[in-house]
Amino acid sequence: MIDREKPLAIAAGKVGMDEKTARRYRKADRLPSEVAVRHTWRTRKDPFRDVWEEARGMLEINPGLYAKTLFVYLQEKYPGRFQDGQLRTFQRRVKAWRGTEGPSREVYFAQSHNPGEYAQSDFTSMNRLGVTINHQSFPHLFYHLVLPYSNWETGNICFSESLESLSEGFQRAVWNLGGVPVYHQTDSLAAGVLNNTDGKEFTAGYSSVMNYYGVSPRKTNPRSPNENGDVEQSHNRFKSAVDQSLMLRGSRDFSSREEYAEFLEGVLSQLNAGRSERLGEELSRLGRLPMKRLEACRRISQVRVGPGSTLKVARNTYSVNSRLIDEQVNIRLYMDRVEVWFAQQKVEELTRLHGRNKKLINYRHVIDWLVRKPGAFEGYVHRDEMFPTTQFRVLWDQLRENHSSRAAARKYLGVLELAARESESGVDRALELLMDAGDEVSVEAVRDKLDSDRSLEEVTDVTVSEPVLDEYDALLGTMTAVAR
Repeated sequence: MIDREKPLAIAAGKVGMDEKTARRYRKADRLPSEVAVRHTWRTRKDPFRDVWEEARGMLEINPGLYAKTLFVYLQEKYPGRFQDGQLRTFQRRVKAWRGTEGPSREVYFAQSHNPGEYAQSDFTSMNRLGVTINHQSFPHLFYHLVLPYSNWETGNICFSESLESLSEGFQRAVWNLGGVPVYHQTDSLAAGVLNNTDGKEFTAGYSSVMNYYGVSPRKTNPRSPNENGDVEQSHNRFKSAVDQSLMLRGSRDFSSREEYAEFLEGVLSQLNAGRSERLGEELSRLGRLPMKRLEACRRISQVRVGPGSTLKVARNTYSVNSRLIDEQVNIRLYMDRVEVWFAQQKVEELTRLHGRNKKLINYRHVIDWLVRKPGAFEGYVHRDEMFPTTQFRVLWDQLRENHSSRAAARKYLGVLELAARESESGVDRALELLMDAGDEVSVEAVRDKLDSDRSLEEVTDVTVSEPVLDEYDALLGTMTAVAR
């Protein structure tokens, strides 16, 4: 209400209003904001009046059209009629249509979570962070598990969305947590979820892991990441925190994968620091862990080693020792490695390849037979894997220029055999020294370099002079005098 206690002239002066205007408001018994007439008419001509019906028709057919896309279309259809500066006007027109006439939007229904009931997990790519190991690119994923009630989170480095990665990540998470939730929810991961062609929802391998821990698996609907929203949002927060910590660290390079994993653990600890109270509620509701972990690997039986000393595992090719040719071996496929078992013994442990149609060929597995058949080297399908470093490749190119194909292969394979029998790094260094000096490279020359380097490393004649006790006594005397 208008203040009637003070004279009208004084009240109007305090608000900077003319006395006649104040008298008019007092007579109306309404505030200025209540008297103002709302602006409902256009102050300038609508530049899109003649084309709006056309634009609206296109929006009704394709509601997902961006206003900018439609604006560019109108510019092309009516050259010179619409300027770039009118884009904001058109965007406001489209926004108003969406809010008053457009289709209804999907409603997201916030969910309440109970302590200890749910865990959500997913994989996320970490490549955009630009992390390197020993200055080498390190493409990798991160398995991420979150408890929606407390937002407690954990995870680990992995390299593919495989069943082995899922099993390893889930088990690490629950053992780190100290208990299991009632439900474990993922999106439609191929490693865990079937396409329902046989009426089953989950793969046998994933179901066995969940059954072992007494956890009920849940999945989201296809193309509905919002249903796994807690872990999806945690991806963004976690990677942002990692990025900030890397900036503070001053370097994105790590000396080893273990150092990088320890760094990530530190980031997770910081994020979880303020969640202890609600986490305590979760811990009291979690189910008990089994007596021991489940082996996080896939076993593949009776894989035959081919005549080229190679075998196929998960659509990738690996070499093994030629002693195993024509034998059947058993495979244990882990998240990051492939174990080859024969006669109940582990005979090889190989770095796991991720993807398809890749190959990991170790020249040490076949070198003994290559030196016996040098003529096979020129057309060998895995020849590029026979150059362990750049120096070996340069040597091969030089030998091919100066010798026949067979002679070049014989000389090169002799050096490669020396690397397999003695030291790859030592041979690599010897090749560098010989080629830098312009000397001829041969097996004998490389062996001489290795022997000379080894003799320097094995020097053990060290003379240690006996201490002079008089000097020691004098020092003790000085220290005694100072103490007094």
